[in-house]
Parts: sequence; structure tokens; C-alpha cells
Amino acid sequence: MHPRNVWQAMARPGFLLSSWPWRSAGYLLTGVAAGLAALTGILTTAVLGIALALVGVGLPLLVLAALAGIPVARVERRRLRLVDADPAPDPYRPAGGAGPWAWLTTRLREQRTWQELGHALLFALLLWPLDALVLTAALAVPASLAATPLLMATVGDGTEAKVLKQWTVTTWPAACGVALLGLVLLALGAYVLAAAAGARAELTRLLIAPRGGGLDARVVELTRSRVRLVDAFEAERRRIERDLHDGAQQRLVALTMTLGLARLDAPPGPLADQLAKAHREAGLALEELRELIHGIHPKVLADYGLEAAVADAADRSAVPVDLELELPGRLPRAVEATAYFVVCEALANVARHSGASRARVRGRHRGGRLVLEVGDDGRGGARAGEGSGLTGLADRVSVLDGRLSLSSPPGGPTLLRVEMPCEWTGHCA
Repeated sequence: MHPRNVWQAMARPGFLLSSWPWRSAGYLLTGVAAGLAALTGILTTAVLGIALALVGVGLPLLVLAALAGIPVARVERRRLRLVDADPAPDPYRPAGGAGPWAWLTTRLREQRTWQELGHALLFALLLWPLDALVLTAALAVPASLAATPLLMATVGDGTEAKVLKQWTVTTWPAACGVALLGLVLLALGAYVLAAAAGARAELTRLLIAPRGGGLDARVVELTRSRVRLVDAFEAERRRIERDLHDGAQQRLVALTMTLGLARLDAPPGPLADQLAKAHREAGLALEELRELIHGIHPKVLADYGLEAAVADAADRSAVPVDLELELPGRLPRAVEATAYFVVCEALANVARHSGASRARVRGRHRGGRLVLEVGDDGRGGARAGEGSGLTGLADRVSVLDGRLSLSSPPGGPTLLRVEMPCEWTGHCA
């Protein structure tokens, strides 16, 4: 298998004959060039920005200097390909809107921007001189020694040659000996270059391109997309509830009233009987529609929040419910909706399966987490996934990075507990 990075290549027997020594030298050499460019660009921009700040036009240059880490980091992630085949994608999150201003505000608020600025300063002030030092010691010096016979034949007129400008070689056997030493040092220098390039690449990954960073970013984006889907789902439920409440329900109310008036005006007989039947059917349809609307997204939840909605669900429960809710205000809509439907499903299970004489619902918001507990004094033995409907709720809770747990030993009691991270918004989020 072809080595994916310089460390793997160094462990192979044919390292010296492979392209990896040249790739390592190229990585360090381009690092010197990039470091010089970064130093020049950052220093020039910062100095001009500070000087022009006195006349009020230097602020854009100072902002530009603060963003200098972004292009430097991008260049560094591209250069990594010379010695490391693992992907190093750009880790930036999307801008909060369209246009350059949205991009600028997003970048300035992003912690990674300042991390990359710190890396750029380290690179411009310290790392590229170290690259130059390694290149000089491991490549330039041995190459100069290996070129001694050539220098003696050309510059020295075949009589002498300066070795590193320190001592003079005057005989061909000595020149060949120095050249042989240079070749040996070149071979050793190839390993030094590779080790230095590998260390520099690992440092770069640590600072601006950690391994698996692309996967982590995709996981984070997937989690965010799931949350966005939940929010969109809740928004659609609210829209359907409003449409049914303001449209179909009002039409059924009007139809019921019309049939009732027609029934009163009709003389006794078959027509009156049919109108009475139609009136009853319209009333039943209206009741079913109201229950359907309430199940889709209760208006009390949208208007008054989780505490009022849970109290309403407790009032409609077939089993008496004790409430202990300590909620400071409104929570995010997705959290409120999920918590509400968990409570409703749990109370429905209590009424259908537990044989309990009483249930209780407790809720509190502590340390940025909503904690809900639904318990009963029934027979116990409940299991999630056995027709309880809790499996889907557990999946929905997990989308919000929450947890749902069920404790129901035979003989009872049963306790359902839900924890979801959320922040108090103080208003309808």
C-alpha cells in the first residue's frame, strides 16, 4: 500500500529512491516562501493600519490584518498535500447571510479565525526560519560538500576548492573524499528533511487542520441540519393547525349552525329527521376536527407555552395528575413541542396500560437543561418499543441532543425521565 504520509514513507526500505525526500524538501522550501510572504503581508498591513488609524482610515487595514490567518491557513492546508494525503478541508461554517458583510461578521465572530491568526503569527515569526535552518543544515551543506570536485574543476582551475568557505582542498583525492562525505550527509539529510517536514505537518494539523476535522464538521452540520428539520417540521405543524383552525373548523362551525337553524325551521317529518341527523354528524365531525387540531399542535402551547400546555393535558387525562412545574418562561419551540408530546404520550400510556390511580408530572429548568419526569403508581413492567410509542419520541429527543429514560420494574412505580439542553428565551422563541 502506498504510504499516505511522510512518516510511513520513512519506515520503508526504498525511501531514499522515492519521491518523498523531494516532497519533504519542497514542503519546507515552500514553507520558507510562504512564511516570508506572510511576514511581509501581515507586517505591512498592520503598520499601515496603525499609522493610518490616526487619520481614521486605518481600521479596514487592521481588520484585514486580523483576517490574515485565513489565507495563510488555506495555503498551509494545501501545502500539507505534499507530505500528507489525509484531507484537510476548510473548516469554516457558512456565513449567516449573503454578501461580504455577512461573511465578515461571521469570520470575526468565529473562534477559528483567531486561532488561525495566532498560527499565522507563529508561522511568520518562528516556523519559516526553522524551515530555512533545516534546509540549510540537511540539504545546502551536504550539497556543497558533494560539489567540491566540480568547484575544484571549474572555479579552482583544478588546483584548489573552498569547502564551505572554511578550509581549502588542494588535491583530487581530498576533494573526492569530501564529495563522498557530502553524499553520505545528503542521504542522512533526506531523513532529517522528512522528519522535519513530518513534524511541521503534524504541528500544522494540530493548529489549523486536525485529522478527522472534515468528518467532525460534517457531523456537526448533520446535527444542525437535523435540528433545522425539527424546527421546520414544527413550523409546518403550526401552519397546518392554523389553517385547520381558521379554515376548515370555522366552516364546520358555520355548517353546524346552519343545519341547527334549518332543523328548527323544518316541520316535523322525514326532512326534520334528516336535518337532525346531519346536525349531529356535523357536530361529531367538528369535535373530531378539534381533537385532530389539538393533536397536531395545541394552540395553548403556541400561545402560552409548555407549562400551560402540560396543565391542559393533565386536565384532559383520564387519570388524575399532580403537577409540579418550575419553568421560568418560554423555551425554544422545538423543545417545548417535544416535551409536550412526550408528556401527552406518557399520560396516554398511563391511562391505557398502567392501571394507576394517580400520575405525576414534574418539570424544571436547571443549568441550561429542561428536565421532565412523568410517573405513576401503576403495575409497572412498561417497556419502550412495545406499542408505547416512546421509541419515536426517544428519536425525536435525541435530535435535540437530549435523553429519554424509562424505569418501570414489575409492580411499579413507573418513571419516565427526559433531559434536553435548552436556554430560557423569556419569550416565544
